[in-house]
Amino acid sequence: MLVTMKEILDHANKGYYGVPAPNVGGEREARAAIEAAEELNSPIIIDVGYSAHPDLVFFGKYLTVLANQSTVPVAINLDHGGHASVALLRDPITALRAGFTSIMVDRSMFPYEQNLAMVKEIVPIAHAVGVSVEAELGHVGSGEDVTGTSILTDPAEAVDYIQQTGIDCLAVSIGSAHGAYAKNIIPHIDFERLAEIKKVTNEFPLVMHGGSGTGDENLHRACHEGINKVNICNELLFYAGKAVQAADLTGNGAYAIWDILVNAWKDRLKFQIENFGSAGQAWETKPIGVSSFNQATMAE
Repeated sequence: MLVTMKEILDHANKGYYGVPAPNVGGEREARAAIEAAEELNSPIIIDVGYSAHPDLVFFGKYLTVLANQSTVPVAINLDHGGHASVALLRDPITALRAGFTSIMVDRSMFPYEQNLAMVKEIVPIAHAVGVSVEAELGHVGSGEDVTGTSILTDPAEAVDYIQQTGIDCLAVSIGSAHGAYAKNIIPHIDFERLAEIKKVTNEFPLVMHGGSGTGDENLHRACHEGINKVNICNELLFYAGKAVQAADLTGNGAYAIWDILVNAWKDRLKFQIENFGSAGQAWETKPIGVSSFNQATMAE
């Protein structure tokens, strides 16, 4: 059933486990993600980047239908959005119109005070229509240059940031990075920093971006020590690509390419559902329906 991300992460926070948030760009991955969650009786968060689909409103409506048909809790979340000035307000508003039940308002590329002020502006709009808000403090950089582009989260700032913005979950920078890591390195995760952030924020729901390639043991530990949502994309695509490379696509074998891709993608997601500890954690819930925050509302 379609639920808010806050509901999913509140459960995960109490149970000290993590919920996967795979990025999807079409029907095949979306269905595979929900099927994986259903097969393991796990909640799931569907992450969608603003540029992942040419018509985000259409795709969002489609995803809400899939979610409401599911037997497990499903949240639909805008992941990052655009960083250009015109996109700072456009992206989250479009996601609200599309029926997303959560939006990430990522202003981590700005100085602290500006980040705080911009997120604080969006939170009451989202909360007015029952939509959860994720934001990022510190900055999760690129796997190609982890130390050069990442800024680790300051625990003391996290307390002030959460209190002033009113967000529902916080993406923290503790050593992971987006995309593939240079030379296939496994990053150092600052578990002491994670523990401190969890402690000083009074057990607030936390998010890890850059789950791909961060190391299965690192992810397992992080999810049992305070991380409640893990964004994952590159790793799932990597396993899907490897499966196609290993397949015999000569002759009529080419017709199987989509099944090969999706099944490998789904199998790796199921592994991480188990690894993060969310298998068996689904609960009975009622659908929340599609957000009433539509274009007509915006026009008023």
